[in-house]
Amino acid sequence: MDVAESVADLDRPHRNEPAATGAPPDPGPRTRGPWLVAAAVTAVLLALSTRYGYHRDELYFLLCGRHLDWGYVDQGPLVPALARLADTIAPGNLLVLRTPSAVIAGGCVLLVAAIAREFGAGRGAQTFAAFLAGSSGLVLASGHLLSTTTVDVLVWLAAALCAVRMLRTGDTRWALALGLVLGVGMLNKLLPALLAVGLLAGVAIAGPRRLLRDRWVLAGAGIALLLAAPNLIWQAAHGFPQLSVAASISDGDSSYSGRVDALTLQFVIVSPYAVPIWIAGLVALLRRPAWRAYRALAWAWLVVVGVVLVAGGKGYYDAPLLLVLAAAGAVVTVAWASRGATAPRRALLALATLPFVAPNAVLLLPTLPADQLPGFVVEVNYDAGETIGWPAFADSLAAVHRALPADQRQRAVILTANYGEAGAVVRYGPARGLPPAYSGHNSMVDLGRPPADADVVIAVGWDRPDHLRDWFTDVTLAGRVDQRVDVDNEENGGPIWLCTGLRRPWAEIWRTEVRHTG
Repeated sequence: MDVAESVADLDRPHRNEPAATGAPPDPGPRTRGPWLVAAAVTAVLLALSTRYGYHRDELYFLLCGRHLDWGYVDQGPLVPALARLADTIAPGNLLVLRTPSAVIAGGCVLLVAAIAREFGAGRGAQTFAAFLAGSSGLVLASGHLLSTTTVDVLVWLAAALCAVRMLRTGDTRWALALGLVLGVGMLNKLLPALLAVGLLAGVAIAGPRRLLRDRWVLAGAGIALLLAAPNLIWQAAHGFPQLSVAASISDGDSSYSGRVDALTLQFVIVSPYAVPIWIAGLVALLRRPAWRAYRALAWAWLVVVGVVLVAGGKGYYDAPLLLVLAAAGAVVTVAWASRGATAPRRALLALATLPFVAPNAVLLLPTLPADQLPGFVVEVNYDAGETIGWPAFADSLAAVHRALPADQRQRAVILTANYGEAGAVVRYGPARGLPPAYSGHNSMVDLGRPPADADVVIAVGWDRPDHLRDWFTDVTLAGRVDQRVDVDNEENGGPIWLCTGLRRPWAEIWRTEVRHTG
């Protein structure tokens, strides 16, 4: 795509664009195209949902769902409640657990198309915007797993649609819907507050500044705070542990974190194919006279991505706004493809999808057999490796447990370094006769500590025994995790330690030493 030509054309009037007045164009006609794309995305995600297995985070959500609360160390109550509901309807059914995510992914496709329609997109541009969303790494990856990111994407896009309609119509009562969406979203994670900051900053920079004192906008802010209050109160009562998690992420103690990774992710998370399109959308929002009312959206992304990069947050935090920019870019791109040499331009748009969009299916979805997964897939998509081998992980622990003398086996417990490992023991352990699992990772620390007389521990997740020797007098290598596939994840091939001789009571070390966030 000739981005330079497209950007140069931004200041010219287009169809449905009253350039003389600078008023926003009317919404485009409704069309079935986005619905077909959304249905296809949901159907593909459902078809592939059980190809591998649980993700470590899903195992954690299921555990949190058994101990529902208004907040957790690293999230709000919404996703654990969804996991609890799915597990109540169909216990142990991965398809049911992931069905909400697949449906949400389809909803995200429709929201991006609806935003493009608000920008004046015709039928073709709306369908193209839906295609950009449906083939994006963000929607496919978050739609495959039940995760807090799944809900975040939906919340940010729904909030963006409310903001676009408010800016287009001037009807500030849309701020009530915006506040409702943001408030519900903050029961998932507190990230929608970052979107709110970006939108307010965008309005302060680009206008219309009257919104900053509008009564409906203030009422919308009140609704958001009221709905978010239970989670905020829980966080305040527990010393805002999410700040500790955020600090760990900023230090690079998480996947997709770090400033360089965050910057790089901006250019791949939708797809490399979409980069010139969302850049064209960004420039159009900043420069096109008829879209002057929407400039706050462009500034919102610039502010949010700036905060993410400065604070060292995860690079996908701002990604839903990239889809908003792509929706604007779809309008620009389809207009570009409809002028001049239309045949080669449209052919270029179609052919360029193959090398850029098609790989998302291999990298982000379980299209390949688990035992034939190339190493580069896990290098690109860390989450793929974390959905493979959990039953075999439990088998490895069970082999160590069975080898213990009878007296030790009766009083043994399992201690894991991360919540996914503990979740796997809870999910697969009972069928293998495994004892209870405990972990100090994030909210696992609040779900219970080992009994005071538990002085035989099978520990997993620590590459070296240094920390364990601070807690036990004897630490010996008892085995290794064998997931029976050649996959490079955090568990496969890791040591399993047998620890005895507890140096101090669990009550003394549990929250001061065993506890950790990240």
